[in-house]
Amino acid sequence: MEVKSQTLLNRKIFFQLLFAIPLSFVIFISVVMVVLFSFEVGFANRIYPGVYVDDLDLSGLTLEEAGERLSEALPYSHEGKLTFSYGGRVWEAQPIDLGYLIDPTFNAQRAYDIGRAGWLSNNLMEKGQAWFTGLQLTPAAYYNECLAQAYLQSIAAEIDQPVLEASLGLENTDVIVISGQVGREVDIKGTLSLIKQALGELRNAEIPLIVTETEPEILDVGPQAELAREMLSKPLVLSASDDERGSITWTISPEELAAMLIITRAAEAEKDHPGYQIALNDDLFGAYLSSLAPGLSIAPVNARFTFKDDTSQLEVIESAVIGRELDVPSSIAQINQSLQNGEHEVGLIFKTIQPAVTDDMTGESLGITELVRSETSYFYGSEAARVQNIKTAAAQFHGLLIAPGETFSMGDALGNISLENGYAEALIIYGGQTIQGIGGGVCQVSTTLFRAAFNAGFPIVERHAHAYRVGYYEMTRDGSKDPNLAGLDATVYFPIVDLVFTNDTENWLLMETYMGQYDSLTWKFYSTKDGRTVDWQTTGPMNVIPAPEPLYRENPDLEKGEIKKVDYAADGAEISITRTVYKNDLIHFSDSFYTKFRPWQAVFEYGPGTEIPDSEED
Repeated sequence: MEVKSQTLLNRKIFFQLLFAIPLSFVIFISVVMVVLFSFEVGFANRIYPGVYVDDLDLSGLTLEEAGERLSEALPYSHEGKLTFSYGGRVWEAQPIDLGYLIDPTFNAQRAYDIGRAGWLSNNLMEKGQAWFTGLQLTPAAYYNECLAQAYLQSIAAEIDQPVLEASLGLENTDVIVISGQVGREVDIKGTLSLIKQALGELRNAEIPLIVTETEPEILDVGPQAELAREMLSKPLVLSASDDERGSITWTISPEELAAMLIITRAAEAEKDHPGYQIALNDDLFGAYLSSLAPGLSIAPVNARFTFKDDTSQLEVIESAVIGRELDVPSSIAQINQSLQNGEHEVGLIFKTIQPAVTDDMTGESLGITELVRSETSYFYGSEAARVQNIKTAAAQFHGLLIAPGETFSMGDALGNISLENGYAEALIIYGGQTIQGIGGGVCQVSTTLFRAAFNAGFPIVERHAHAYRVGYYEMTRDGSKDPNLAGLDATVYFPIVDLVFTNDTENWLLMETYMGQYDSLTWKFYSTKDGRTVDWQTTGPMNVIPAPEPLYRENPDLEKGEIKKVDYAADGAEISITRTVYKNDLIHFSDSFYTKFRPWQAVFEYGPGTEIPDSEED
């Protein structure tokens, strides 16, 4: 019975406990609900406990109270100060000026929304976190970076400046200098990052502006300006030596020099004068020097020799002349350097030109070893002036050398025929008549040279016959005339009419001229024979046309009864000459020479009142 009673008791206790647990849970839940309800009721319009904004406890505050508390605790937007500095200058701004604003109402609402604005589960978690550990909110702010950028741009307008290269120029002799300038530009993007960092930390800050500086390549041209002023401080004097005139000088005024200077950017490798280089304008100054060059040049002249027949050696009769020509580029470089050194007196530089043949050369080295041709023409009865002209012209060729392969112009070698050069007035053929002219008789020289070249077998490049047959050119040693010599004459009238032939041998050709005692001119060629011989034939005068009847004309400058012969009669004719030049018995070349002489009328002049004879001897 006792056991049974105990069992029943245990069952009773179990059922009591089984009933008590749900009841306790219900009671617990009821209590919790009462507490939560009381909590919600107590914070119905207030911020839940444990909510902070920037360490400021807003627990239990209404929205209005939280807004006021935040306004008092977070005045940074209007009371903060950011100081910008550069180069000793300072600009101050408040965060609001930079577009930064902390809104107390907005931040109060954020605090108030903790535990209310999300899902139930999130709300419970936020409330629990706030209650047990506290929930810290970072103040929310509005930041309009465009306003900060605009503020910095206003500062940049005061700081920024373009990079300027220093420049140097000339106005006449005035040196114009424009100084260089360092470029500056505010790095707005970089400075904005510093501003953003300070605003995010709600702190006052001194922010050095980030400014990019750009140095000009040329900042200072002071030394070059001083150099330019020194160059133009006095005239430039150029000088050159001259054997005949001594030292010659040319003075260039500062104004003239300034017009021929050029200022250019110096090369990077230029170390002495970085930036700008002041120098002569090569084109302008080169043109100026080139205008001086012809009067300063000396053409190289070969030595002149005579061949000694007894020794077969050459003897110098005129020494070689060392030539020179103005070296314009080197002279410009020399003048530039002198001006750079402050010097204003400069000597011009010349190139030396060696002649092809100098005094020390020998006949063997030149290939002049023997007489290869001698030719003589005669001019009996020539007036003294004509003989003088023949002698003067022939002397220009005595000892003259012709190089191997050279085409020789008589006109180039003879030079100017003038009274100053020793020529006299004598009869010449000009304008269809025989008149007095300077150099009459020079054609005796050209005819003799032509025959020497013709009979020596040299190619004749240019030869012109006289307008009519001249008796001198058919004259022989005994004074008689040989018609076979007709057509072997050569007239010259420089520079229009010339006598030209080529030395087509491998050796130099030496020419010697001699005036003979029988009114003759002998022309000698010395070289080395190369096996050439000459064979020629002439038709002699053909189709002869008699000279017209003499012409008589009155000359008021003559006396009554005075008759003067001023032109000479000559029959017209045609002549053909062929020449064959052999070399070692083989034909080297052949050529022909055709001459057509005009019939020429004798002309007599007489004084007024003179009786004209029926005939007058020509």
